[in-house]
Amino acid sequence: RVAVAAVCATGRKLCEAGRELAALWRIGARGRCEDSTRPFPTVTMPGRNKAKSTCSCPELQPNGQDLGESGRVARLGADESEEEGRRGSLSNAGDPEIIKSPSDPKQYRYIKLRNGLQALLISDLSNMEGKTGNATDDEEEEEEEEEGEEGEGEEDDDEEDDDDEDSGAEIEDDDEEGFDDEGEFDDDEHDEVDLDTEDNELEELEERAEARKKTTEKQQSQSLFLLWSKLTDKLWFKSTYSKMSSTLLVETRNLYGVVGAESRSAPVQHLAGWQVEEQQGETDTVLSAAALCVGVGSFADPDDLPGLAHFLEHMVFMGSLKYPDENGFDAFLKKHGGSDNASTDCERTVFQFDVQRKYFKEALDRWAQFFIHPLMIRDAIDREVEAVDSEYQLARPSDANRKEMLFGSLARPGHPMGKFFWGNAETLKHEPKKNNIDTHARLREFWMHYYSAHYMTLVVQSKETLDTLENWVTEIFSQIPNNGLPKPNFGHLTDPFDTPAFNKLYRVVPIRKIHALTITWALPPQQQHYRVKPLHYISWLVGHEGKGSILSYLRKKCWALALFGGNGETGFEQNSTYSVFSISITLTDEGYEHFYEVAHTVFQYLKMLQKLGPEKRVFEEIQKIEDNEFHYQEQTDPVEYVENMCENMQLYPLQDFLTGDQLLFEYKPEVIAEALNQLVPQKANLVLLSGANEGKCNLKEKWFGTQYSMEDVVNSWAELWKSNFELNPDLHLPAENKYIATDFTLKAFDCPETEYPVKIVNTPQGSLWYKKDNKFKIPKAYIRFHLITPLIQKSAANVVLFDIFVNILTHNLAEPAYEADVAQLEYKLVAGEHGLIIRVKGFNHKLPLLFQLIIDYLAEFSSTPAVFTMITEQLKKTYFNILIKPETLAKDVRLLILEYARWSMIDKYRALMDGLSLESLLSFVKEFKAQLFVEGLVQGNVTSTESMDFLKYVVDKLNFMPLEQEMPVQFQVVELPSGHHLCKVRALNKGDANSEVTVYYQSGTRSLREYTLMELLVMHMEEPCFDFLRTKQTLGYHVYPTCRNTSGILGFSVTVGTQATKYNSEIVDKKIEEFLSSFEEKIENLTEDAFNTQVTALIKLKECEDTHLGEEVDRNWNEVVTQQYLFDRLAHEIEALKSFSKSDLVNWFKVHRGPGSKMLSVHVVGYGKYEPEGDGTPSGEDSNSSCEVMQLAYLPPSPLLADSTIPITDIRAFTSTLSLLPYHKIVK
Repeated sequence: RVAVAAVCATGRKLCEAGRELAALWRIGARGRCEDSTRPFPTVTMPGRNKAKSTCSCPELQPNGQDLGESGRVARLGADESEEEGRRGSLSNAGDPEIIKSPSDPKQYRYIKLRNGLQALLISDLSNMEGKTGNATDDEEEEEEEEEGEEGEGEEDDDEEDDDDEDSGAEIEDDDEEGFDDEGEFDDDEHDEVDLDTEDNELEELEERAEARKKTTEKQQSQSLFLLWSKLTDKLWFKSTYSKMSSTLLVETRNLYGVVGAESRSAPVQHLAGWQVEEQQGETDTVLSAAALCVGVGSFADPDDLPGLAHFLEHMVFMGSLKYPDENGFDAFLKKHGGSDNASTDCERTVFQFDVQRKYFKEALDRWAQFFIHPLMIRDAIDREVEAVDSEYQLARPSDANRKEMLFGSLARPGHPMGKFFWGNAETLKHEPKKNNIDTHARLREFWMHYYSAHYMTLVVQSKETLDTLENWVTEIFSQIPNNGLPKPNFGHLTDPFDTPAFNKLYRVVPIRKIHALTITWALPPQQQHYRVKPLHYISWLVGHEGKGSILSYLRKKCWALALFGGNGETGFEQNSTYSVFSISITLTDEGYEHFYEVAHTVFQYLKMLQKLGPEKRVFEEIQKIEDNEFHYQEQTDPVEYVENMCENMQLYPLQDFLTGDQLLFEYKPEVIAEALNQLVPQKANLVLLSGANEGKCNLKEKWFGTQYSMEDVVNSWAELWKSNFELNPDLHLPAENKYIATDFTLKAFDCPETEYPVKIVNTPQGSLWYKKDNKFKIPKAYIRFHLITPLIQKSAANVVLFDIFVNILTHNLAEPAYEADVAQLEYKLVAGEHGLIIRVKGFNHKLPLLFQLIIDYLAEFSSTPAVFTMITEQLKKTYFNILIKPETLAKDVRLLILEYARWSMIDKYRALMDGLSLESLLSFVKEFKAQLFVEGLVQGNVTSTESMDFLKYVVDKLNFMPLEQEMPVQFQVVELPSGHHLCKVRALNKGDANSEVTVYYQSGTRSLREYTLMELLVMHMEEPCFDFLRTKQTLGYHVYPTCRNTSGILGFSVTVGTQATKYNSEIVDKKIEEFLSSFEEKIENLTEDAFNTQVTALIKLKECEDTHLGEEVDRNWNEVVTQQYLFDRLAHEIEALKSFSKSDLVNWFKVHRGPGSKMLSVHVVGYGKYEPEGDGTPSGEDSNSSCEVMQLAYLPPSPLLADSTIPITDIRAFTSTLSLLPYHKIVK
């Protein structure tokens, strides 16, 4: 279930040209110059609901229609035949009113049920290989027959097999723990992740994703490889920060996914984490998905029960009148390869799920009961309050959450922004009891009042005909009651921040080491201007990184590292009462000392824009970029797509459901100017985050304990900003963008077509894998190169120098490459464990220009002393901020024990603190470039000849010698001794109560067959684990089992995130063991039917189609970067699955849990009454201090664990006595 979601998108790879800065604020329940007269080339504009279109631009602007009139009302009986007559005999005819991309093969139909619910039906029959609608129906009947007795006896099974059916959602795992971004396991060694080392306060998650993925809370994104869409704080979201710069793109390698506490809200769907894409072959195994948006959120919370809307979102999952099992829906989805999630926003609450198509109708019926007749029994309420409270505790150490809570408190009294949306045990349990408030009764009252059909928008997507989907939706969702009450409207509560407290300077003490300045304006609501998107236009300019931009100027002064500017289109940033425009700047130490000058630079730029007025040339450039992307858009995961669409239905008219949040339709300079002219210093709110504020802040925010002070802007600056101050001649509009693609031709094959990548170059200096796309047929390409060297891992200092090198290289590229970035040519530099990884993707027309630019800057690398100092100081903060997160430290400790010769984050921090020089960096870089092995993969709309040119350019430009011998791209792993070993250490943030407990079982060097068997084991384990440890024992918010692939060595683990204010970590460890014992009994009693159902579900997941080219590329690149090259891995795993029996599963588990098992427990314990410090007293909960001297504080085990538990009190001493397992690849 989740937490507050979302926040600013941070990271330059997410930089969407012209998209508004996204700052989504959600509470999730489960778990974004000179004028030129040169005309833009013509492209086919988005078409209406048909496969092909030659619509011209004006057709994109149909008259707006009221939703209640634009679509037809679904009717029963004779009315249906009338509607069928209207459509003719076409069972899959879509609504022509709905504008869609010409590259979108799906069909759409809008209906409105008699109870007022509005639904968008999406038929995705494009990959059915000629199957007709009737064939589809016949196939469904055949599948139902195959189901046979299983379907009939399901309710009985639910009762007999309670643990299997009754457990909660998919595994909660918001950090990397879970499945690897490019493989089914948590591939510990190849967690290529970005650590946004600029540490912007809005960037707490440090994970990014290239696909703007809003992951569900129960979704550990398999696409961590899509690292730029996982955005930053709190949740994955669809929002769009137009400018997300990131100078410091250090990849902290194995610490990716290091989600901050706030990210607990981040979805975690472990099944989505399995690599489920099909390998080229066409198959009818895309998951079906549905999402429902209730037009009510936390704004509707009653004053005496803060967090009730969020709590209700949790509670509707806990069984219904028709399906009473408490977590039966989750268990049903788990059995059939699905997942679900929900999130609560200010004015909307969204639920979504996906499942195998065969079970979609039944899943719809089960899910609809949330809104027809949920049980919400008292016992479940008492337990689920604990989950909500744990979620809140996990969120407290997030600077972004704290800042948002503080911002909301500035609203005028009576405005809902001042409410506490999260909810916790105090507001939902203790205070209500004290005040004789019946939370159970109020929950039911809230549900009856607000969960009404006429507030709801529903989207369903499946490989069914539109008629079939319409029949299902009408049959099932017409049962949702309509209370006839008017929809809640807060639009009259305007100007919530027009208060004396808003236009002030707030100094805030952050949790992390960071200097950041955020300037915010509260504007009138902007949703009605979606066709113009004025804030999109402004944010595109404010967030620009090219010459003449704010950030370019501040970087030259060494005052700033990153800047994020704009507005998100949902929740906290934009709602019916106001819209926010904010500019957040990550400052250097020197920039902090000059923060008033930094603010003045921002105001100078805005004044320049106001003086010039809106520029049509700039608007058309943004429009062109967005049009290109929309026209050639790639398909997204169905569950993400329906989630986005159900919210769009609440915001846009019928014709713009698909386009309203993406395209710029109309140039209206007066609308842009109206918004722009409000961005003046006199209306701005300034927030300055810095550890230097500690001791100067005498105020404390109520819910998160944030220390802050409020003061007037210094008089000299206030007076200057009131005057007609001078403009800065270094600030100007960006020049025309030379990277915008104009050639979208699909290239012909120049070599035989292949199913998998083939090696087309193989020399001592490098090799190249290539595959021409012939499936998705879009004018885009993906280029990936790995520059391998043994130099990095020779010392901790070298690892740090490599991080500095990659960050400075990224810094150097920021300005020259920014135009490419906004033109949808994305690049990313990754400091991998064993080399530099370069990723480039986008429209293939101008992609070579960007790739060559990167290689040129790499070949001619240089740095000034000022930049070197700036980057190293920021890197210190980054390492520190990683270490103070319990989940990050727990992973670092575990890998330090398991992987021989690994340099821990603490080792790196110490090496950096000891001091490194610019001379040592330049010497390192020279040695790095002198001897390499380069391995690449090129896929997409590129010929083999063009692909070879990329490798040739690298080799020629860098002019390096080949490596003397082949180098393994993995660590060696120690062999754990038999028995139970415990490494218990103290967390490094004294203000954090959160603890992390992981119990790991090492398996060893295993075959691909055993690899797959362990996947199956963990899949069986997920629901019972959640049910036992979270639902019944209420140990913590995040509870999940995980398959682990640590440099080729297999193992599995169970992790629980808990709080020292509630439990001792050793109690949690014992409960994990209790669960594993009960699970052994459970699988022994598993029926053959239940076993086969799970096997089938996993097979179906592995047979799932890729939704876009990037998924196929990610999978193939994982094979290349790990040097395994088993491109048909999924096919081998499917064959292995077909051979398994229940006894294989049971025996494997017993062997690994038996007397000779190799068990390692890692505890990182927080601060609270159940984990006292040395003197026996708990530390203060609200302290923001962290241990400056970074060293592990080992703690002895207590008598709670068995005497046979062996403590580890010195990791290096312990591992020095162990044998090393051989290098191992899982390829057969």
